[in-house]
Amino acid sequence: MLERTKARPIENVELRFVVPASKADAVRKAVAPFLEEETSAVPWREALGIDDADLPGEMVRGGRVKEGLTQAQLAALVGIPQRHVSEIEHGKRPIGKEMAKRLGKALGVSYKVFL
Repeated sequence: MLERTKARPIENVELRFVVPASKADAVRKAVAPFLEEETSAVPWREALGIDDADLPGEMVRGGRVKEGLTQAQLAALVGIPQRHVSEIEHGKRPIGKEMAKRLGKALGVSYKVFL
């Protein structure tokens, strides 16, 4: 069952403009009062609360959901018990190269995203 996630508060928004080169200086001057002097970017993994150990499991879960498969269906395609899929998604079971290849074939993606 999918759970509703908490929305993170948005403090800053990145805006991009495509303007003629002749008007670039005018646009910079117009938006300058609204810009912070020092901007800091947050890595996407930190923003989503994902550390390196969780990434392969998140990739498996994302691919499975994208394909509309349950854990049991993915397990049947890959030839492992459903509990192993659950353990992989929760970062409790490592994904070796051979398993990554089987998962990649079942989910229609490169196996390298799981390593």
